[in-house]
Amino acid sequence: MNLSTHQKYALKLGLLFTFFFITLSFNPIDRHDWMLENLLVVILLPILIFTSKKFPLSKVSYTLIFLFLCLHEVGSHYTYANVPYDQWFESVFGRTFNSFFGWERNHFDRLVHFSYGLLLAYPIREMFHRVANVSGFWGYFLPLDVTMSTSMLFELFEWAAVEIFAGDLGVAYLGTQGDIWDAHKDMGLASIGAVIAMIVTALINSRLQRDFAKEMKESFKIKSSEPLGEAEIKRMRQEKKNRKE
Repeated sequence: MNLSTHQKYALKLGLLFTFFFITLSFNPIDRHDWMLENLLVVILLPILIFTSKKFPLSKVSYTLIFLFLCLHEVGSHYTYANVPYDQWFESVFGRTFNSFFGWERNHFDRLVHFSYGLLLAYPIREMFHRVANVSGFWGYFLPLDVTMSTSMLFELFEWAAVEIFAGDLGVAYLGTQGDIWDAHKDMGLASIGAVIAMIVTALINSRLQRDFAKEMKESFKIKSSEPLGEAEIKRMRQEKKNRKE
């Protein structure tokens, strides 16, 4: 595999996203909300850049991350509750998108939470596979697990941010639009997106991977018959004692 090819691809997407980021940084609806929304973005991008040489991701993963970040930038520019997708849709089709489904709420935030699972579960799987050597069933379950848990952590982060930044900024950032079950629905959609991503990945692997069934079966085999917990603590204490002697 030519790593430089992946690095060049990541650089192209990075430059394209930077242009998109700068363009949408002009005149956002709420500057303070825009800054708060992009806090995690400015942390993630340097990590992706600095790891692209020693740990380049696949083009598929870089593309999925790029698409998610672009969706997020649209949401941060307009604030998630005010993205005018209905107006855009109506200007083309003469009817709002929400009217097709009888919706009254702005659902752009729902789309992004769903996309979080759908688009980021595979990059998470790639890291699990390459770093932790996870395979079989666990190579599909653990990315789903991480997607669900990080979705939950983000909801807690939003709650903490609202507690700190009360008032209009907190309301704009939280974006519940009066729905008391907003956090639950967001986490549910992220989970559904991740499930779909892992099912699609598993179906592709089942068609192309010769030992797919064998790998799945092996992943359920017991790797160690010895219990952990107090037995492992006792063993480690004994090892420590033997080293001292």
